Amino acid sequence: MSAAADTSLANANVKWIEDTGIADIPSVGGKNASLGELTRALQTEGVRVPEGFATTAAAYRAFLAANGLEPRIRKHMEDQRAGTSTLRQAGAAIRELFLQATFPEDIAADIQEHYSALCRRAGQDQLAVAVRSSATAEDLPDASFAGQQETFLNVAGARAVLDACRRCYASLFTDRAISYREMKGYDHLDVALSVGVQRMVRSDVGASGVMFSIDTESGFPGVVVISAAWGLGETVVQGTINPDKYQVFKPLLAEERFSPVIERELGAKERKMVYSQGGDARTRMVETSEREQHTLVLDDREVVLLARWAAAVEEHYGRPMDMEWARDGVTGELFMVQARPETVQARRSTTTFRTYHLAQPGKVLVSGAAIGDAIARGEACVVRDAKDIESFVDGSVLVTRMTDPDWVPVMKRAAGIITDHGGPTSHAAIVSRELGVPAVVGTRNATEALSDGVKVTLSCAEGEEGRVYEGLLEFSVEDVDMQALPATRTAVMINIASPAAAFKWWRLPAAGVGLARMEFIINNLIRIHPMALVHPEKVADPDEAALIRQLTSGYEDPQEYFIDVLATGIAKIAAPFHPKPVIVRLSDFKTNEYGHLIGGSAFERPEENPMLGFRGASRYYSSHYREGFALECKALKRVREQVGFGNVIVMVPFCRTVREADQVIQAMEEQGLVRGRDGLQLYMMCEIPSNVVLAAEFAKRFDGFSIGSNDLTQLVLGVDRDSEELAGLFDERDPAVMAMIAEAISKAHAAGIKIGICGQGPSNHPDLAEFLVSQGIDSVSLNPDTYVRTLPVIAAAEARIADGQTAKLVL
Repeated sequence: MSAAADTSLANANVKWIEDTGIADIPSVGGKNASLGELTRALQTEGVRVPEGFATTAAAYRAFLAANGLEPRIRKHMEDQRAGTSTLRQAGAAIRELFLQATFPEDIAADIQEHYSALCRRAGQDQLAVAVRSSATAEDLPDASFAGQQETFLNVAGARAVLDACRRCYASLFTDRAISYREMKGYDHLDVALSVGVQRMVRSDVGASGVMFSIDTESGFPGVVVISAAWGLGETVVQGTINPDKYQVFKPLLAEERFSPVIERELGAKERKMVYSQGGDARTRMVETSEREQHTLVLDDREVVLLARWAAAVEEHYGRPMDMEWARDGVTGELFMVQARPETVQARRSTTTFRTYHLAQPGKVLVSGAAIGDAIARGEACVVRDAKDIESFVDGSVLVTRMTDPDWVPVMKRAAGIITDHGGPTSHAAIVSRELGVPAVVGTRNATEALSDGVKVTLSCAEGEEGRVYEGLLEFSVEDVDMQALPATRTAVMINIASPAAAFKWWRLPAAGVGLARMEFIINNLIRIHPMALVHPEKVADPDEAALIRQLTSGYEDPQEYFIDVLATGIAKIAAPFHPKPVIVRLSDFKTNEYGHLIGGSAFERPEENPMLGFRGASRYYSSHYREGFALECKALKRVREQVGFGNVIVMVPFCRTVREADQVIQAMEEQGLVRGRDGLQLYMMCEIPSNVVLAAEFAKRFDGFSIGSNDLTQLVLGVDRDSEELAGLFDERDPAVMAMIAEAISKAHAAGIKIGICGQGPSNHPDLAEFLVSQGIDSVSLNPDTYVRTLPVIAAAEARIADGQTAKLVL
């Protein structure tokens, strides 16, 4: 039945959702108005919203008036403020007033008639619906009332719908809702309640979750972040399970040929919420199967579709958005079931940010998802159950299983928050961000591993993984104003190793990534020797073989595990800096480092001097590693051609001879990585004296050089960079090293190619940075935490050179 056929039902008490829009927030609340806006404005974009209707604020106020509730509500609130009753007593008394009240006949009839019409639309006698609260002050940019009122799922029958509407009205005065309005300064009776009644999406046998059109931790606006779980979505919203997580790079969504998924993280998903089979409860929690726990909820096609919807919603509203979605398990259709403004990162400045740095190492007690980017410390206060919430000590670190809105009054008094359960979109995560309190969620065992009163340091400043350290560790805080940073002629880039940390630095005005270390991804995320994935039959250790099977269990081909994890890791590093260049160095492990990877001992031979042994370019064309190198090439090819990051440049490390360069280039071409094809650029590390001596020949084969000052220094001076006895001799600023660097820059420019430096020298020694500028180096790549202090040094050196002064290195 079309909406046009239902026009006779239009009245002041109930509206069809598709007949509402953002202008109707005062009438139907933020949630319902947003759903109406989505339906009207974005159907042409393919966004699907379940059909439904909404009661109005006028109906709510008529309900109050007909039952004489307003003066009695005010009296209970006055008693609570005067201390003659507690918040819990006042809230319970007010809710009981609602539950004992009755709907005026006209409102009851309007609700029942619209429910009957909705049933006719669906071709069912008693359609199952979701009955959701939508406060008229809800989901505004300056306040998020999400989760403060109740939702009732799997409601069927006109009488049951009326009862659920009454209970939604009562939920406007839950303890948590009262507390939140008090905190925000809203008059309780200035807020009215609309009730949305929508056809239930059969996500109980499908899946559901939430998504944001901005990275909720770093504020990076270029991604859509999606959380997904089996069954009804309340498990994700409430944070009772650890969901799957996906990230999609928005700027590449416009091109159909790309699938810009830059992260897939498998969550535990131990339980799911489904419909009850009889009894008073409409839903119940059940254990998920082992297959469900080890299978991603969404495939890439669905992830990209949801991301396109999120981008369309964001563009329509002109601001970052917080959304909920559901997948019908019967039809396979995806639906958008809620959209509201994101209220935390959207308010943060894009030109200033605060960075936290741990000043000392510590023992990690538990870890989980980092919420926020701050560091906090204090005594742990373990509160396992909400009934013991009054035992919380103000200013301590709250440790609990999970939170819901009842915990908000305590959460805002905590120095930090640690939970056993929940992911980046759980209640604990959302509220912690809004309160500005750092949190580590989804640790699984914090309430068991941490004792009450133990001193801890909670760090969310080390990437996506939050860590809880033993003791009160020292840390520093730095405020950075991007607008105060000077401009430079020299391209100032940054070195990035960890994909998890890449988003942290998106605000820096860097010219790109001068060095992305592939081996960090292999060592920390993949963990398995690539040859052990090509030839698993050669791994003799049964424990290692079992671990390889466990890590690759979600992949039909274990080689695909390596390619996929490496490709998404590189893509995540490239995303914050797109379309600026991101130089990815091929793996540069030494044999002893490769040997420490899972299964590595079966493929690595011990060497007396691994630093000068089988490393870098020599491995790529060797029969001992060629098949492993092919996996690296396939990952890079995927990043550039399928995910869409054509800004990725490939760099070859430790290339000893010109002949070796030719062999590596041939090996890459065999895997489809051809210099110049689709704009592919190849760079070479300039870190061996032979690279400088024969720079003109190497320049014919590469598009650019990047000076590796660490290896160049040890090979020019003959000093082992890891030797404590010789530490005093190891100095990138030695005249011999400086002469080699100057020669490399001169020869590169003579050959017409770019040259930069990506070693730690410029980060550690500002005078070295000044020398490099004086020699006309094209780019300097710094460690991110030294970028801000080194940039003015480079700008000042450029100014002196422009004034005709000579930059000199002070030894």
